[in-house]
Amino acid sequence: MKVLQTPTFERKYKKLNRNELSLLNEAIDAVIDNPQIGELKRGDLGDIRVYKARTGRREVLLAYLSAGNSLKLLDFGSHENFYRGLKRRLR
Repeated sequence: MKVLQTPTFERKYKKLNRNELSLLNEAIDAVIDNPQIGELKRGDLGDIRVYKARTGRREVLLAYLSAGNSLKLLDFGSHENFYRGLKRRLR
């Protein structure tokens, strides 16, 4: 499977500490293994899937597009203002 990243995703990914990086890498591996695992959104974000990864109290949302044999990682972050920011970047 071909995995692509948006520039926003790459910038945020580089700034993560070791614990956050391991959580996100586990989420990415789960999505690569099964691209249908994320919840398909409706409305403005209709083509996007969001996978929620949890460890203890911490939750990370991973937004991605899956088409054929490719996976495009769009963004990740906590729930606060996540969807609003995602809509703004995808306009």
